[in-house]
Amino acid sequence: MHKRTEPKKSIAYRQAGTVVAVAAALALGPVWAGNAFAFKLFGIKLWGEDDNTADQVSDPVHYTVDFKSDNLDKDLKSALSDTSMLIANKDKAVSGDLGVVVKARDDRDRLIAALYEKARYGAVVTITINGTPLDALPPTPTFGRSKPVVVAISVDPGPLFKLGNIHLLGDAGRLDPANYGLVRGGDAGSLTILKAGDKMVADFKKEGHPLARLDKRDVIADHASNTVDVSLKVESGPVAPFGNVGVTGQKSVDPDFIKRYARINEGKPYSPDELKKASDRLRKLGVFSSVTIREADKLAPDGSIPTTIEVSEGKQRFFGVGAQYSTIDGFGLQGYWGHRNLTGRADSLRIEGAVSRIGETTDFGQLDYSAGLTYVRPATFYPSATFTASLKMQTLHPDAYDANLVTGSGSLAYDINDQDTVSAGGEVSYEADTTNAFGKHKYLTVAIPLEYVRDTRDNKLDPTEGYRASISAKPSYEAMGGSVFSSFEGSITGYKGIGANNNVVFAGKLAAGSLIGANGIEDIPATRRFYAGGGGSVRGYGYQEITPYNSNGDALGGRSYVTASFEARVKITDSIGVVPFVDAGSVTDTAFPDFSDLRIGAGVGLRYATPFGPIRLDVAVPLNKYNNGTAYGIYAGIGQAF
Repeated sequence: MHKRTEPKKSIAYRQAGTVVAVAAALALGPVWAGNAFAFKLFGIKLWGEDDNTADQVSDPVHYTVDFKSDNLDKDLKSALSDTSMLIANKDKAVSGDLGVVVKARDDRDRLIAALYEKARYGAVVTITINGTPLDALPPTPTFGRSKPVVVAISVDPGPLFKLGNIHLLGDAGRLDPANYGLVRGGDAGSLTILKAGDKMVADFKKEGHPLARLDKRDVIADHASNTVDVSLKVESGPVAPFGNVGVTGQKSVDPDFIKRYARINEGKPYSPDELKKASDRLRKLGVFSSVTIREADKLAPDGSIPTTIEVSEGKQRFFGVGAQYSTIDGFGLQGYWGHRNLTGRADSLRIEGAVSRIGETTDFGQLDYSAGLTYVRPATFYPSATFTASLKMQTLHPDAYDANLVTGSGSLAYDINDQDTVSAGGEVSYEADTTNAFGKHKYLTVAIPLEYVRDTRDNKLDPTEGYRASISAKPSYEAMGGSVFSSFEGSITGYKGIGANNNVVFAGKLAAGSLIGANGIEDIPATRRFYAGGGGSVRGYGYQEITPYNSNGDALGGRSYVTASFEARVKITDSIGVVPFVDAGSVTDTAFPDFSDLRIGAGVGLRYATPFGPIRLDVAVPLNKYNNGTAYGIYAGIGQAF
């Protein structure tokens, strides 16, 4: 894999040894939100004090729950247990004696609703408190406090009901009820009936009827025949195009920009999918804390449907810091500052800097430094085009080379549709006094990056379905030596979840690249040659360890590479997962891979689910390591490995 494809958020340790890693990141607004601070990792408080006000109740009363379930089948017992808040919160006190009664009454309603979902329309739920039926208790009951209050729940599920007569009325009369799960003798659960009506309305809206509505939903249970008769009436309303688009809630973001970027074009046929896509686009800008798009409840005089985009702006300035430590690689520090809405058009500026290998060497000149700024401007020239410009300065000392370089770039990415993106741009990079196996060189390289990406993944940080494929080319001219060369790279990652809740996700990745042109590899800047190894390619090997070497053992960098990875992401609990994996890679000095030196690594990882993506910790070993090479690798980061 190309040297610069190592994920920015992963920590890779290049040699065997004892490793201790600590990482912290803060995304802070201009002021602190409160006075209580705490830091938790994996649900364990490491320092600080929590605000436990929400867990404190006045006049606390504790209770126990006796759920009598011997007469219930396994599925029904599980569904009712999961529904009951009395059971879920049995270790938490309620406020006062009346609080127990209120919680029990609410639970009875919840249990009855759950029974209806299972088509048990003749069920009876009985709840007693200290032996007294719920409905026989006085308005202000008093229970003894010497021991917890005893709550008992018993359920007579009654017979299983089936669907009987099905009547579709109004504009729904032309629909086939079987397409909505409504079949005589079929499942009569309340959710089946509710979903059927909602889907009918949704289907009419997809056909361009913005005012489609469910006028009637009658459900009659016949206890003599244990059947349920259902009547659903849907009025579709007229077909209408999108009309005027309004914007509310914005403060510093230009409302005309919001309308333009949302791409709800007046006169186009109404489509709820287009509204969802518009909402998703606006959220991804990062400048809004919430986005809601509402349709009017009636048509405009011209027959169109007006819509309103309601937004709430989030904090526009942000900064963060990070740190890592390894007994081998020393300390690393990073920091960044950014603005999400620089000129009122959701254009962002990010300034960042980092220093690493602190403590590994006492020579400050041998530390790795980087600093840069990135500007991103959405809706440039076209609503679906995004302009990005960046300037980055680096001093790098990996095992393969020492380099000081400055890189400036600009590119324009165009969204062909929701899945396909093309981009093109220009890049200039100057490398001063780069030292590698071929001696000391200076490089001034002008390049034209081109890329096509197709992305169908259901989630960018933790996908369970879909794939991402990319093809890129980078024609380049190195002015100091007059060399012309081009790099070509392609990759595809795929994901397939199995089980009702995607409890196992199989993930695979294949990537390849080739450098063509230039008289010799030494005429290509060391930072543009290919390397593999590390958290983003072949785990178990050190960063850039997989590469051709000369007779002196100096890393040369390659002209081609192929890497492949396979993982099985297995959920142990809702939060914790285990991931066995195997990676393979080859980097050669020929323009096309010959697999003469295939390196394989294998290992296992842990995943901990968080709202911002899984926290990743992988441990891997090389199955055919280099002499005196890496014995194992430890990698940590946010998001899956690929």
